[in-house]
Amino acid sequence: MRKKERAHEFDFGFSVSHFGFRNPQSAIRSPQWKERCILMTLEEVREILEAEVVSSSTDLRTEVRTGCGSDLMSDVLAFIKADSLLLSGLTNPQVVRTAEMVDVKAICFVRGKRPGDDTIGLAESKGIPLLCTQLPMFEACGRLYRNGLPGCSEVK
Repeated sequence: MRKKERAHEFDFGFSVSHFGFRNPQSAIRSPQWKERCILMTLEEVREILEAEVVSSSTDLRTEVRTGCGSDLMSDVLAFIKADSLLLSGLTNPQVVRTAEMVDVKAICFVRGKRPGDDTIGLAESKGIPLLCTQLPMFEACGRLYRNGLPGCSEVK
């Protein structure tokens, strides 16, 4: 039998070393992690993503439970949880309407995209904060996850 070179085992039965993490400890989450809800404020999101707040009267103390990154609003309707942060590259009013339907707490537009005045106005009327970041979606989601915000599949 070959010597096992696995750095750390997940409860899923695969090793962190299989994915090439430079620091395997940063990829490990304790079994208790899945059972507790990690809340992140919009201020923390803003700092982590180096984002700009584009909607007026945004309360940066608002907390989000999970994150979801998608440009497909059908996926958002199918998979997102209430009280989530939605990351998207779509800037049309339909994003705000979809977010309202599924009780999204805030929307962050990625890839340097900025919503038009109609989208901003709709979001403000619905009380949904809007942020913008220059980061691509993959990196924005990764930064939030690395800093403790779980994905929608990890929270019941």
